[in-house]
Amino acid sequence: MTALAASLLGAAPAGHQWPKATAAKLPRWRGFNLLEKFTLGRGNQRFKEKDFKIIAELGFNFVRLPMDYRLWIVDKDWDRFNEDVLKEIDEAVALGGEYGIHVSINFHRGPGYCVNGRRDPEPLSLWKDAEAQRAFANHWRVFAKRYRNIPSERLSFNLLNEPGHVEPADYLRIITPAVEAIRAEDPDRLIISDTIFSIDEHGFAAGLKKLGVAFSPHQYWPSGITHYRASWVDRTSSFPPPVWPTPVANGRLYSPAKPGVPHGPLTLAGPFPTATKLRLHLHQVSNKATLMVQADDQPVWTREYVCGPGEGEWTKVIHAKKWDMYQNIYDKDYTIDIPAGTRQVEVEMTGGDWLILSEIGVTPAGQQEVSQALNGEWGALPATLAFTPGGPIQSTRQHDGNELWEKRIGVWDGFRRAGVGTMVGEFGVFNKTPHGVSLAWLEDNLKQLKKADLGWALWNLRGGFGILDSDRKDVAYEDYQGHQLDRKMLELLQRY
Repeated sequence: MTALAASLLGAAPAGHQWPKATAAKLPRWRGFNLLEKFTLGRGNQRFKEKDFKIIAELGFNFVRLPMDYRLWIVDKDWDRFNEDVLKEIDEAVALGGEYGIHVSINFHRGPGYCVNGRRDPEPLSLWKDAEAQRAFANHWRVFAKRYRNIPSERLSFNLLNEPGHVEPADYLRIITPAVEAIRAEDPDRLIISDTIFSIDEHGFAAGLKKLGVAFSPHQYWPSGITHYRASWVDRTSSFPPPVWPTPVANGRLYSPAKPGVPHGPLTLAGPFPTATKLRLHLHQVSNKATLMVQADDQPVWTREYVCGPGEGEWTKVIHAKKWDMYQNIYDKDYTIDIPAGTRQVEVEMTGGDWLILSEIGVTPAGQQEVSQALNGEWGALPATLAFTPGGPIQSTRQHDGNELWEKRIGVWDGFRRAGVGTMVGEFGVFNKTPHGVSLAWLEDNLKQLKKADLGWALWNLRGGFGILDSDRKDVAYEDYQGHQLDRKMLELLQRY
């Protein structure tokens, strides 16, 4: 055992029993992400003992440390390590032991990749460049050697935050040298992989099981709940005001010529016994679009939109450099006359790329308008809605606890049942979502996670997703050890 490992082992709290943790079966850990070394842009901070103390006192037993590798290298040299920063990470590992909390070290940014890399790109690509792959494996080798012989019940390595833009087979191939580098130094170290964005996970479980690596997906679905008004996501305010359960009313339409996406009209079933005004709020157009409205299969309105620079019908110009096209924000209403006696209205694109409608309104003659907010979810079919005279517009489907299981948590339970240890390494709701909606969404997730016997870690402890100092405007906070505590959220988490 190295002297460092011996010094970090320390004594756990009296009577504490560390739950067994293997790649085939993870404990049902519950805890938080701590963000002191999350990104170079926020500076380098030491992890706080007070956080570990609070987490333990409140009954939780897990922390994930998402970190930016640029904080522990010298002069941007991937092979020179700053010992002072590494010692600060040692402190967190030691604090975990002292307070009976499992510590999971994560590269939020590793050599060659970061989920936020488009805004702040890496010099090389982990998915394409051998030098980045070598450096990535070597960084994990350094950590493995440093923490050799600290039991996996206390410490795990979470390889890379939210890997994306890579196929499953390529991802598994590229992380294999890092896994081998870790095991060359520390054969028994528990290694965890996040899921891969935007892929079918079929076959991924088998690949992880073969490598002997556990699984840690993140749960931020639907994003209209979890990231409402989050500046780094909802830059164009395309999310409607969140409710949970959420009516499934998608207003993104695609040209029939656009490949790889579902095609179909937005449908509004009637009847419409009197002449009716249909209002469409056009939020955004990608490149160009031809939009048509039909009443009982008869065209009643058509309009073409062509985006460009400078002034126009739009309210904001957006140039997408990646595709060298304009995807302008319109945020304008268009009103269409629907003839009396119409049974069904269809709104569809007949050409172009895509567009987003963010609201639909119906005003029967002599009555008040009723409306329905629409989301802009990518890859989903447009809404199927129903209107009853004198009543609201209703969606035929909604996102609820059952869909959480079907689309997310039940799938991950399949990994667990297949012998791949699984936990949710991040989840939560940003502070712009109403508190009651946040708690309702959280409780449905927590119920399903408990049903699947899966652990979880909230993003974060302190800050916009957390139980402390979240700066929500609709919470009666409680003073707690120098922080503002969201007692309702805490008690909800403690119940599960």
